[in-house]
Amino acid sequence: MDAQERMYLGIDLGTSSVKAVLIDDTGAVRASASSPLEVSHPKPRWSEQDPATWWSATEAAVAEVLEGTDARRVAAIGLSGQMHGATLLDADDAVLRPAILWNDTRADRECLELENVPGFREITGNVAFPGFTAPKLAWVRKHEPDVFARVAKVLLPKDYLRLRLTGQYMTDASDAAGTLWLDVRKRQWSDAMLAATGLDRSHMPAVFEGSQPAGRLSQALADRWGMDTVPVAAGGGDNAAGAVGVGIVRSGQAMLSLGTSGVYFAVSDGFRASPEQAVHSFCHALPDTWHLMSVMLNAASCLDFTARLTGFSDVPALLAEAEASGLKPDGPMFLPYLTGERTPHNDAHARGSFTHLVPGTSRADLANATLEGVGLGLLDGLLAVESTGLVADEVTVIGGGSRSAYWTQMLADILGKKLVLRSGGEVGPALGAARLARLAVDTDATLDEVCPMPEVTAVREPDAARHAYFLQTRHPLFRRSYERLKPLYSDAP
Repeated sequence: MDAQERMYLGIDLGTSSVKAVLIDDTGAVRASASSPLEVSHPKPRWSEQDPATWWSATEAAVAEVLEGTDARRVAAIGLSGQMHGATLLDADDAVLRPAILWNDTRADRECLELENVPGFREITGNVAFPGFTAPKLAWVRKHEPDVFARVAKVLLPKDYLRLRLTGQYMTDASDAAGTLWLDVRKRQWSDAMLAATGLDRSHMPAVFEGSQPAGRLSQALADRWGMDTVPVAAGGGDNAAGAVGVGIVRSGQAMLSLGTSGVYFAVSDGFRASPEQAVHSFCHALPDTWHLMSVMLNAASCLDFTARLTGFSDVPALLAEAEASGLKPDGPMFLPYLTGERTPHNDAHARGSFTHLVPGTSRADLANATLEGVGLGLLDGLLAVESTGLVADEVTVIGGGSRSAYWTQMLADILGKKLVLRSGGEVGPALGAARLARLAVDTDATLDEVCPMPEVTAVREPDAARHAYFLQTRHPLFRRSYERLKPLYSDAP
């Protein structure tokens, strides 16, 4: 095959859809497609999906993205996906129960038990979040012992797709770091942490670096899709793959993702950790590279909430109304903890709220409070990451929320950072997965060649006076509001 004819397929298993993207050797996106998914919430704080729907959505997205293309030009496949999900298989690879997702918070009590494992934070580099994988298995062991007894393999969501693609049990270090079973510094499974949940290495997939081959497409699927039995790259967790997709691959680079959740992601060339502030310390999807990450469970999704609350279904129109009104210095305060929070509180019981309301509070005021409240939550996360000494001069912004010039300027002022918007951010993790696929097979390509930062489309410079106002006036009020309301919703001792 002529090198100039090659293409690379990236597949991203998200929470709301599976996305597929094709890139060529120049890095250009040739085609993209998506297929929707639904989430089940059978009980409060539960969040589950049927892995069978992941596979059917994957087949649909791949079929669409390959339509009209000579599929034999595809030289490799890369995978990305939602992190932390527990996919439980028996000895025949049958799924034992619906997968428990990243935003499921039922296992908060099991987290307390895991924190008591000797050396826990030194091994994992993290605090025990209910959304992580190990607490989920501890919950299943306690509450569904018949299911637990039949568990032969535990796979992360994207690695269930790999099993269907290749027949192999494999994962990558970035995704595995979000399980609490990985020794993040050593980038390998920890026997002590596995034993703490009644498991051992036989239950785990093999760990590879994200840019390494990890299995080959089966002959049956290759025949069905008109492809060769190409390598499947190990890939990465969604945030790591998203960072690869926008060129955030070097130490000191950082990005802000404004999607359903809100993520501040900063690359490090060595292992760092700040579990006491609920900062995520993970391996990056590239060898010898790590990253720190602060995570809000609710970010751009809060706008949908406020729109529904005010009986206004058009979110762009709501944003326009907020911009026309402007953010008032004595306006209401919004806490964005609709389904609990990770950084910096690690509080599964936290809840959202509007406070400081007056008779004249308008829908636009509530919208502005929502934008500000998410921004102040992101400031919490940025300050937690920077407390480790990992400080970025500028931050690349991706995700659906980045489309609002009004909000991104407000965020620049709140964070006190230059925010940079780049082209191509909408394909995100799927693009990163395709880039990792290329790195897995194109041994002559350099990281700079495969993972350039896309073209700058806009820059938001922070206003120093407004940043001082947010940092010195609104942020302390935001923190006090959380602390004063916490006793009302928390059932913690």
